[in-house]
Amino acid sequence: MFSLILLASLSFLICFLLTPVVRNFLHRVGVLDSPDGDRKVHSQPIPRLGGVPILAAMMLSLLVFSQMPLSGAAAFRIQLPTLLRLLPALTMVFLIGVIDDLYSLRPWQKLAGEVVAAGWVYWAGIRIYDLFGFGGIYSHWFSFPVTAVWLVGCANAFNLIDGMDGLASGVGFFATCTMLVAALQQGPGGVVLALLTAPLAGALLAFLRFNFNPASMFLGDSGSLSIGFLLGLYGILWYQKSVTLLGMTAPLMALAFPILEAGISVIRRFLRGDPIFGADRGHIHHRLVDLGLSPRRAVLLLYGVTSVFAMISLLVAVPSFRYAGLVIILFCAVSWIGVQHLGYAEFSEARKIILSGTVRQLIASQTKVRAYRWALERANSLDECWELTVQTMRDLGFDHVELVLPAGVHYAGWLHSPDSPVSLGDCWTVRVPLGDSPENWIQLSRHIDRGEGYLMLHAVVETLREVLPIKVAEQAQRAVHSPQPVSPITSLSS
Repeated sequence: MFSLILLASLSFLICFLLTPVVRNFLHRVGVLDSPDGDRKVHSQPIPRLGGVPILAAMMLSLLVFSQMPLSGAAAFRIQLPTLLRLLPALTMVFLIGVIDDLYSLRPWQKLAGEVVAAGWVYWAGIRIYDLFGFGGIYSHWFSFPVTAVWLVGCANAFNLIDGMDGLASGVGFFATCTMLVAALQQGPGGVVLALLTAPLAGALLAFLRFNFNPASMFLGDSGSLSIGFLLGLYGILWYQKSVTLLGMTAPLMALAFPILEAGISVIRRFLRGDPIFGADRGHIHHRLVDLGLSPRRAVLLLYGVTSVFAMISLLVAVPSFRYAGLVIILFCAVSWIGVQHLGYAEFSEARKIILSGTVRQLIASQTKVRAYRWALERANSLDECWELTVQTMRDLGFDHVELVLPAGVHYAGWLHSPDSPVSLGDCWTVRVPLGDSPENWIQLSRHIDRGEGYLMLHAVVETLREVLPIKVAEQAQRAVHSPQPVSPITSLSS
């Protein structure tokens, strides 16, 4: 215990002294994060690259500690060859963050580098394996992708929550302390995890002095990516002492807030049709501020949530605890309720669509449109095209269709039954031009109150624009070779 306190204190002192030095240097050279009035709401430019003093404090404290005549230092020296094999992976993630802070990398470039770093960790023997008891060769097929997703996901999860003063560094501090306590519970088997978490906890606590609201220095990608990657790595070390699905649950809960944030962000952006790796102002901390909390209170609230998650993760990790499954279920239920109270419109709309059966209706409509296109492409005359169009548009819920073609050919008709009269004044209408001539078109009308007709509208319009002009041209070609009288007006009876 004394060794761990000494190691954490060394890291704290080094980071506390080094952070203002790095901050002042970055001010002089102009490496600053400028406010933009949207997501970046700080009042003046602030230095980033906070990963520099944090990782420097970790490395220097471990280096000094390894030379001390202590039992903990002796244990650290024994594990040093294994730990040195992990250093290139951490260095790669750190450099990706530094380059992104300075020059702004593209998302795929950062992701590719992080996957390579995760592969290096896997090669070094730190991996998630046999989680579901597959055993044998199946374990290897499963192990690498799961390990890579976990490490890359943790790194980017902390990068996502780094949007408010002190949030990522504070959440990282609580998660690190959780893993430190878990390492102490493991006894001699947790020595390596304890020796790695102690200096990170000390460095993050010191950095919070400069990063908490109002911040004078930001983590930047160099800090957030590195912290997330390290905590993902520590989570695997924690899990490897149990090697069960339940054993992996404890690290998941310890990092629940950033992982939950990452999952929500990906789903939100997918539902909105926004780039998955794009930036927005819809994160949990932003929602809390929009709901009336000050940035400082929002961060403190999330600290409290993270602390609760940490205590639950330690409880679940106790081998003798008999109610771990029930706690996990309650944890998931409470998390879901909490997300609902944030008022994300994307989730409420998705729920309405699923519960209303709109997804099933959309699939049915798209299937009908595809069948209509297939039949239309094989039709032999304009009359056959018209009959197919009438039948399909009636099935899709349209009330009126009108088709104007060259040489005065005009089809029109109501599609509803006589028992439910509809006028065009009660309908919304879309007119689709056919070919280059504005005089040739097809017009579809549907009653304003008749369901969610717009969901399949794009597919219908695309089919009409692409296929009908071809059929018109084929009809014209046949008319040249074998002219036949064509009735200029065809109507449907209601």
